[in-house]
Amino acid sequence: MKTYTLEICGLKRKLPIIPISDELSIASFVILGDTELVCRVAPELVKRLPEVDALVSAEAKGIPLIHEVSRIMGMNYIVARKSVKAYMENPVIVEVDSITTHGKQILCLNGIDVEKVKGKRVAIIDDVISTGASVAAVEKLVKKAGGKIVAKAAILAEGDAVNRDDIIYLGTLPLFDREGNIIK
Repeated sequence: MKTYTLEICGLKRKLPIIPISDELSIASFVILGDTELVCRVAPELVKRLPEVDALVSAEAKGIPLIHEVSRIMGMNYIVARKSVKAYMENPVIVEVDSITTHGKQILCLNGIDVEKVKGKRVAIIDDVISTGASVAAVEKLVKKAGGKIVAKAAILAEGDAVNRDDIIYLGTLPLFDREGNIIK
């Protein structure tokens, strides 16, 4: 299996290159369970954030990062869930189409969380921004709930996202062809 060596905040990780379509492969960057990496990158991300009132991430890979960012900032965080739960009252819902998930999904905020973002300055936190579809869905969800997006931040930007000037990120990931050769 081909791998890509990522260097970020003084750490190195060997990432497996995984095909996600007939033409495209990605370096699989999974922060779930990588406490050392999360604890190393979170303070660096916090330094780059503007003043915010609320932090929001989509379920699930961004949760360890937003947890550590919120701990450093001394505030709670909100997770946009991928399904409506029985306990939710008056959820706000949007559809999302992500590069790493097949088919349409939804993201939703519980009515209680809607109140926590309404009229607030919100930072969206994620692990990787690639096509931007997931972040755009969270942004749409927060705006629908009455929040104002003041930052979109991730550990890594991938592919065309590296050229965006509306996101904060610490490092980059290339995209690969089916054979594992860098294409962007």
